[in-house]
Amino acid sequence: MVKSSKGSRSRTRGVMTKSARTRGVLSVTRHLQHFEPGDRVILRLEPSWHKGQPHPRYQGRVCIVVAKVGRAYRLEFLDGHKHKELIALPIHLLRADQPAGAK
Repeated sequence: MVKSSKGSRSRTRGVMTKSARTRGVLSVTRHLQHFEPGDRVILRLEPSWHKGQPHPRYQGRVCIVVAKVGRAYRLEFLDGHKHKELIALPIHLLRADQPAGAK
């Protein structure tokens, strides 16, 4: 029997696929988003951009921006009763006050 893969992108076929209309070159505005500490953001993983991507288990999580770290942002959220922190690039973030259909 072959041992199954345990990489960070294993078992993410549904999460890491894009619809036919959204494939292609990314917009520059996703890279140039700016957030302030205290802003609420949603983790929306961009499958075509692997750099600065948090683990797929946090897809769709609402976080609070704590600080800017280089080009990325430090995010904080509650996982159960534990405070956790992530670092993610702005291409994987979406403002929480945006409408659900807006990208």
